[in-house]
Amino acid sequence: MYRSQKWHFIVLFFSSFFLQAQERNEIPPVIDSLYREDQVYFSFTYNIVSGSPSEITTSQFSGGFHTGFIRDFPINSRRNVALGLGLGWSIDTYGHNLYVGEAVEGEGTYFAVLDRDRVDFNTNRFTTQSIDLPIQFRWRTSTPESYKFWRIYAGLRPGYVYYFQSKFVQDGNTYRESDVPEFEKLRLGATFTFGYNTFNFSLYYSLNSFFKDATVNNEDLDLKTLQLGLTFYLL
Repeated sequence: MYRSQKWHFIVLFFSSFFLQAQERNEIPPVIDSLYREDQVYFSFTYNIVSGSPSEITTSQFSGGFHTGFIRDFPINSRRNVALGLGLGWSIDTYGHNLYVGEAVEGEGTYFAVLDRDRVDFNTNRFTTQSIDLPIQFRWRTSTPESYKFWRIYAGLRPGYVYYFQSKFVQDGNTYRESDVPEFEKLRLGATFTFGYNTFNFSLYYSLNSFFKDATVNNEDLDLKTLQLGLTFYLL
C-alpha cells in the first residue's frame, strides 16, 4: 500500500510539472508593434579620388572607417519606411599624386601633380577626421517579428572636418602640412546603402570639392571622392 501511494505521488508531481511547463510555453511572445530600427553602424571603405586636373589619380591604399548612431523615425503605419537622423565620426586616408605644399604668404598653398617618372616618393596622402550628421530616407522589408530584412537607405552625409594633415615622404625627406586655408572643412556627400541583415554595401560621393579657390598649373583644382565599402548595422 505504501509503495502504491509513493508511485501515485511521483506521477502527480511530474504531471503537474509538465502542465506548468506547457502553459509557460504557450504564452505568446511580446511583439513590439511600434518598433524602431535604432542602429549603431560601422563602415569600412575604399576611397577613390577623382576630379580635375585629370592627371590626379588614386595611389597606394586609400581607406576609411566610419561609425555612429542613427535614430529611426517611421513615417507609415507598417513602419517599413522611415527617416533616419544620426551622429557619427569618420577617419579617412586618401593616397594620391597631388602634392600639397606650404602656403606662401600672399600666394596661397602650393599644389602640384607629381609625375612618378620624374619624382620618386614613398608616400603622398592626406588624412581627415570629421564629425558627421547622416540623414537617410529608409525603406526595408522589416516586420515586428523579424530582425533580418532587406534594406535600401539613401540620403546625405554633412560633416565637419576638424583634423587635416597632408604627408609627403621620400628617401631622406618627410614633409607634413596641416595649415591649408584652401581646404573645405564643411563636407557634403550623397550616400546609398543596400543589403540584407548585418552585411550591406555602401556608397558615398562627395558633392563639394576638398579645396576651394585652388589651382594647379593654372587649372581649377576640383578634387572629390568616391567611397565604396561595407556597412554593418547593430540594433
